[in-house]
Amino acid sequence: MTFNPPVLDFRSDTVTRPDDTMRAAMATAEVGDNVLERDPTVAALEERAAHVLGMPAALWVPSGTMANLIALSLHLQRGDRFLATRGAHVLVNELGSAAWLAGGMPDILEHDGGPGRPSPDALAAAIGQPGPYFTLRTSLLCLENTHNAAGGAVTPPDEHAQLLSVAKEAGLTVHLDGARLWQAAVALEVPPAALTVGVDTVSACFSKGLGAPVGSVVAGSTAFVERARRMRQMLGGGVRQGGVLAAACLIALDRIPELAESHENAQRLAEGLREHGWPANHPDTNIVLAEVPDIPTALAWLDSLGIRAVPMAGKVRFVTHRDLSAADVEEALRRIKTGA
Repeated sequence: MTFNPPVLDFRSDTVTRPDDTMRAAMATAEVGDNVLERDPTVAALEERAAHVLGMPAALWVPSGTMANLIALSLHLQRGDRFLATRGAHVLVNELGSAAWLAGGMPDILEHDGGPGRPSPDALAAAIGQPGPYFTLRTSLLCLENTHNAAGGAVTPPDEHAQLLSVAKEAGLTVHLDGARLWQAAVALEVPPAALTVGVDTVSACFSKGLGAPVGSVVAGSTAFVERARRMRQMLGGGVRQGGVLAAACLIALDRIPELAESHENAQRLAEGLREHGWPANHPDTNIVLAEVPDIPTALAWLDSLGIRAVPMAGKVRFVTHRDLSAADVEEALRRIKTGA
């Protein structure tokens, strides 16, 4: 009789499933048609999310990619140049929608200020000085906190403020991709709103580590959200009785402090990988990047052990989350050590 060990899924914190408490909230949610009128549960979520993020207003959308696309579409004019860090989600994980649909021309900022962020000097140099009418116009800076491809790296408030100062001095609009902003806030022990100071818009996700099955928000000024609501409809995001999904997101907001456990598990996983000869980062949050000689071979070997991971930035990425316990991390390390 063949024994198949349980699969340990480290591919992403998006694999989490709603638990019984969240499912009960979804089943009993008060709902309405969120296109013809505002669904009451969606409205409650948007109001609460705006407050948590320190923004005047927020809009629920089905995905983080849609949230970022809405922001970029409303901030950019066709042919505008925008700046984003190397490996940023808006550059490599959104299928070119920033250029194809939002009409922007991306340019890359290196991580010379630390993992996931440029230095203020490098940002100033990249922005440059306004030229004649026939030169590119740089109008937008996109930041990401935490930075996924940099191993869930956190940008602290003081460095965020320095980058915002440079961008605003040059007249740029700033959008913050905060898909995992909750993780950054927990790691830094600050409110999420402390990490959005000065930005024009911010996106944040409820399905990464918090257990909600679907949903993000994009937040900004009241005028921005009014325009964003129309843009969401254009993109097919006009979900009707969305309160069923928003109810899960409200529960997710209650669970932000619990993310600290996944950070502890990530630190233990990284430590154990290094002990077993896998060079790994020292994670700020819940993403571990491990260097291997051959990524496809490593992933296939891990899969044979019942450990699921993905490639990221030329390394193997492991993501800890609420559906993986400390015991699961130890079991993964045991399998890696013994090869069984």
